Amino acid sequence: MMLRPTTTISCGLFGKLSNAVNTAAACQSKSRRAPIMVAKCTRSSSGSSSPPPPTSNNAGAAASSVKYAKTTAGTGNPEGSGTTGFSTRGPVTWPALGLVAIAAASAVSYYKIERERRLENAMGKIVSSESGWSPNPELLARRQYVRTKWGWFPKEDAFGGAGKPAIGGPWSLVDLDGNLVTDESFKGKWTLLYFGFARCPDICPSEMVKIGKVMDTLEKEHPKLRGQIQPIFVSIDPARDSLKALRDYAKDFHPSYVFLTGAPQQVQAMAKKYRVYMSKADETEDGDYLVDHSIVVYFHDETGDIADCFTQSMRPSDIVEKVVERMTFVPSY
Repeated sequence: MMLRPTTTISCGLFGKLSNAVNTAAACQSKSRRAPIMVAKCTRSSSGSSSPPPPTSNNAGAAASSVKYAKTTAGTGNPEGSGTTGFSTRGPVTWPALGLVAIAAASAVSYYKIERERRLENAMGKIVSSESGWSPNPELLARRQYVRTKWGWFPKEDAFGGAGKPAIGGPWSLVDLDGNLVTDESFKGKWTLLYFGFARCPDICPSEMVKIGKVMDTLEKEHPKLRGQIQPIFVSIDPARDSLKALRDYAKDFHPSYVFLTGAPQQVQAMAKKYRVYMSKADETEDGDYLVDHSIVVYFHDETGDIADCFTQSMRPSDIVEKVVERMTFVPSY
């Protein structure tokens, strides 16, 4: 009677232990099978040809990338866009620059060759002309050419190879006696021509006194040359420089001066040929004014061609030296 409860208790205890063991075995079996399932999933995903569908995070990143690409399009900045198709090479390359340099050198060479050819053709036709030839008659006076043992060369003069400036030309004015005077009236004489006005307060008198000193120096040192030179004063203010006003003005300067004036149109035409700048300045309420003008003395040879120009900065001794050099110049061929 005492053994039956014990058997019952033992059976109940072993039953609970058996259930616990079975449960633990089942959990252990499940835990062993889980890595195998993950491995199988990994193999199936790596072996598949198509990627797994994007998650919500991947979709947001793709939208952000598209937005960024839109905002940086055309800026040339590939940052943040990963692998791009931008090229770091610019539109200009060294081979292209080399081709441009070769083309430029070829063009310059062709220009020089063509220029020499045309000059030779022109000289062959024009060098014998009595009036001479100039590449630009508006800037350089016509020059005659002579044939030497070295070929055709411009007729040598004191100006050298550069040639004479195209200054001067025919003109006509009146002297203090009212007589008509033209450029032809001084052929055979060397002339010192100056443009000014009688009411000039300082510059014109200074320049005219300078020329007077030149004449006196030539009288002492080169009397033969002095006899061939004629100083001339041309008024650029004909409205106020009447013949009477110029007669009074002439008393203050060298007696060898010839004073000329004329109608405004005549004076302007002559000033234009000599490229003389003149402009009315500092006009007052009562009508008085000054005249701004070029300060140059033009030296002509006995044929009326320009021989030299003397500026305000030159001293009387400098002008005397230049005058003697021009008047005694002898060409070497």
